[in-house]
Amino acid sequence: MLGLLHALLVLASLRLAASQVAAEFPDCVNGPLAKNGVCDTSLDPRARATALVNLLTVDELIANSGNVAAGVQRLGLPPYEWWSEALHGVALSPGLNFSASGDFSSATSFPEPILTSAAFDDELVHQIASIIGKEARAFNSAGRAGLDYFTPNINPFKDPRWGRGQETPGEDPFHTSQYVYNLVLGLQGGLDPAKYLIAADCKHFVGYDLEIWEGVSRFSFDAIISQQDLSEFYTPAFQTCVRDAKVASVMCSYNAVNGVPSCASSFLLQDVLRDHLELGEDKWITGDCGAVGNIFAAHHFADTAPQGAADGLNAGTDVDSWAALEQGLTTEDKLRNSLIRLYISLVRLGYFDPAESQPYRQFTWSDVNTEEAQELAYKAASEGVTLLKNDGVLPFSSSIKKIALIGPWANATTTMTGNYEGPAAAYVGPIQGAQQAGYSVAFAFGTAMNSQDTSGFAAAIAAAEDADAIVYAGGIDNTVEREDRDRVAISWPGNQLDLIRELEAVGKPLVVVQFGGGQVDSSELKGSNSVNALLWAGYPGQSGGGALFDIISGKVSPSGRLVSTQYPASYVDAVAMTDMTLRPSASNPGRTYIWYSGAPVYEFGFGLHYTDFQLKWARGPAKSYRIEALVATTDLAPFGTFEVEVTNVGGVKSDYSALLFVNGTYGPTPHPNKRLVAYTRVHDVARRATATARLDVTLGSIARADEAGNMWVYPGAYHFVVDVPGRLSASFELVGKATQISSWPQPDSAD
Repeated sequence: MLGLLHALLVLASLRLAASQVAAEFPDCVNGPLAKNGVCDTSLDPRARATALVNLLTVDELIANSGNVAAGVQRLGLPPYEWWSEALHGVALSPGLNFSASGDFSSATSFPEPILTSAAFDDELVHQIASIIGKEARAFNSAGRAGLDYFTPNINPFKDPRWGRGQETPGEDPFHTSQYVYNLVLGLQGGLDPAKYLIAADCKHFVGYDLEIWEGVSRFSFDAIISQQDLSEFYTPAFQTCVRDAKVASVMCSYNAVNGVPSCASSFLLQDVLRDHLELGEDKWITGDCGAVGNIFAAHHFADTAPQGAADGLNAGTDVDSWAALEQGLTTEDKLRNSLIRLYISLVRLGYFDPAESQPYRQFTWSDVNTEEAQELAYKAASEGVTLLKNDGVLPFSSSIKKIALIGPWANATTTMTGNYEGPAAAYVGPIQGAQQAGYSVAFAFGTAMNSQDTSGFAAAIAAAEDADAIVYAGGIDNTVEREDRDRVAISWPGNQLDLIRELEAVGKPLVVVQFGGGQVDSSELKGSNSVNALLWAGYPGQSGGGALFDIISGKVSPSGRLVSTQYPASYVDAVAMTDMTLRPSASNPGRTYIWYSGAPVYEFGFGLHYTDFQLKWARGPAKSYRIEALVATTDLAPFGTFEVEVTNVGGVKSDYSALLFVNGTYGPTPHPNKRLVAYTRVHDVARRATATARLDVTLGSIARADEAGNMWVYPGAYHFVVDVPGRLSASFELVGKATQISSWPQPDSAD
């Protein structure tokens, strides 16, 4: 048997080799495995994977149970790197290798999820994911990538300070659930297909939204979360990902939950994830990079590293828990079963099937960054960019010819792609976008993202004085927010507001564009008569500058909506980042638009247009519903389908996203402010034309959790509201007896 130290050295030495041969496939025709059941396409995936794993010795089990699987030379089983990334395009990662130039030196870089999700366009998400899956397969065919991708990040963006909020679809659990459903179907090639396009991985399970804050690290943080909040807020997107979209795998998080590291919690991984959320026994769970080691090293939950690995494996973590077997702290059967789960995934990816029988193995470099992909990257950015303020200066009139483009984002290129990114073939930044829109551009940097240096102010003011209009491009970027970097303040960093004030004094039309994933307090800009317009542009991807200036020029009408609340800067002084509670209390003003008790600068769901819309119920709710007539055995059962007529009464063709919220006096107190229960996007509504927005509401969307996490449909007064702020409403009541529609598992006292 391999010694523990020897095993570590072997696995480490294989990391580079595995990434270089990630797409080498077993020979199921003439190789040593040809007569093994893993190569028999008539068998089901579990039988095939079991046939392979039964051949492995204990040493070989250990050598293939980490992120880097060593392979088995005697069986013709190649090394394999499980860890590839594709958050918003195939990305730099251990399992994905870009060439220095030429073919496979780039891929399509879509906007970060925080901006794409602001479009509230589920079909757009599905289309993006399908293209990412195809490009990933092309890299795989060229021997440059694996087939399993650690994406998406679906932790709710609860705290505005979190550095990784940019990776998520935002703060609302319902919206995130719809996003992940469409994304996973696109990535995997359909709903639970026999053969995956690629295998997705929903992360980070669960309660993960802190990097490092005031000395508290994600590696050792213990998130204290009630069962009510786990059920109602932290896990719904995982339920959709696992139960409904049938994702291939899930990643457990660095943090602990209620005293137990996530990757060592049998309650979270078995009772909740595998049983309640229905991951089952054929899908696999990986720990975040190093999370299994941190069970001992950071959480001190175990007395030794092998015991920590045993805790992970015994709880249900399938990857990186091999060290437990060395000390007799787990069983060979458990480790063997974990590998069976992993290889079931590869069987479903066609890893052991002839290339000629697999259309996904036929993708090549010609399928990367196609014209369709480029158009979609532009569309995602243009649909997501959100207009927060406009006194009529936008779109710019034809009299504006020369623009002063100022600020640390003004000349951005690669910055537009945020994190977990890959190189794009070309970038259309703000300067190029303005030029393509027909403007003469005077560029001045002005100031850095987080600097007190004013030496660039004079040049910026001079450029502004010589222009017809000013566009300031700033906010935050990955020097301020990213993985391993949370913010301590949510105000505009550095001296950017000082520069904007001086630009206001110039007296020219002034548009401010706020970039970044997390919101910054723009209350001063909102209240200033000298700031004529304010846009939020997130991380807009490879075509972001073109999309932005097509909106500024009026070629495209803005139609994005905020997916996270913009709080006043004082919010960070009112609640600790480590406070995982949601409801308002003496130490917490409430989390997200659902519970926040203060006045936001801009609400979740807010977004202006260049036109105006009138809304009218085409099919509204009934006045009353009897609960016993509604209740079904699943939260996915329909409550009702409602239709809203959306009439464009302005002068500009525009998309419109209809957001339907519910509030009322029902269920446990306190009652939420409101909750999103349905949305849809209608496209290209011409002036004086009417489109119909169909809004499907499920029973689970109007249910609420009790203190134990069980979901109930409660009697009481309900109120539907469409849009932010509300433009259309309807009231109804549910009568009868409160009825439970699902049961949340309960932790043992020892877990």
